Amino acid sequence: MKVLFIGGTGIISTACSHLAIERGMEVYLLNRGHHADTPPGATSLSADIRDSEATARALAGHQFDVVVDWIAFTPDDIERDLRLFRDNTQQYIFVSSASAYQKPVSYYRITEGTPLANPYWEYSRNKIACEERLMRAYREAGFPCTIVRPSLTYGDTQIPLVINSWQLPYTAVARMRQGKPVIVPGDGTSLWTITHNSDFAKGLVGLLGHQQALGHAFHITSDEVLTWNQVYAAVATAAGVEANMVHIASDFIAACLPEMTGTLLGDKVVSVVFDNTKIKQFVPDYCATTTFARGIRQTLAWFDADPARQRIDVEADQQWDRLIKLYERGLRDARQEFLSEGAELS
Repeated sequence: MKVLFIGGTGIISTACSHLAIERGMEVYLLNRGHHADTPPGATSLSADIRDSEATARALAGHQFDVVVDWIAFTPDDIERDLRLFRDNTQQYIFVSSASAYQKPVSYYRITEGTPLANPYWEYSRNKIACEERLMRAYREAGFPCTIVRPSLTYGDTQIPLVINSWQLPYTAVARMRQGKPVIVPGDGTSLWTITHNSDFAKGLVGLLGHQQALGHAFHITSDEVLTWNQVYAAVATAAGVEANMVHIASDFIAACLPEMTGTLLGDKVVSVVFDNTKIKQFVPDYCATTTFARGIRQTLAWFDADPARQRIDVEADQQWDRLIKLYERGLRDARQEFLSEGAELS
């Protein structure tokens, strides 16, 4: 099977590339040519997908059984892919996002039939629009699309805490190891699902070339469900310390750090439990086997193996210090004012 990954060197896609090669697939990666990131056994095609002429040259003479676009984010990206691959593949897989699901949900267990809606996050609304365009192409022109919706997925290079620096994720662990407080939204008891990239890869690779999956959407997640308190505690344990957690309401965080509005109010502020029945029906051997406790130990071992990986997001670190200071001051002032007013009334 000849497979094209557009992108293919991110946290999730790299694990999928490795597994597809391990299973004997002929894997091509179309990206801007960072060959050092190309998994052994894959063939690199150098082009920026946004450069139509360079892309046409890179793809000339190739036919693909499956195309997976890891870096399509807007309907314009989908229109481009429809032009490129309408007659050049038997299956096109769009990587959407589980943040597209409506939250809070009307029923606690999310299935692929859960409505898609996210008024808080443009990223998610764009993913929804991409899905709608693809499904219209499937219905009207038979375009062979499959949609997958990852939730929060991590690997060796990412520490998936709800308040952390995505680009420099060691930042939160550095705070823990320094004894500094880390921010947990709400009271930390809402439920969440975190999936290791090696587990996600089993589901995605199992869908490659699966003709019965055309026209269908799938989320691919772990069946392990943890509270955010448990997630932070597991990270701290892997780091060899105890987490000093400060619980702050999500709307307070978003008011002070508006860039967090989408990922918090539009996604992680509420409990999320996924029903993986559908992916297991289509990929019968799919089973997520990496617990978060084991996976995060592996991640911390990767960071600890090389001090150069332990970089800190200084700006984010300082913002969190400020936020905690203001929250604690407001809490103290409100308590004092409330108690003094109560004493006057009595």
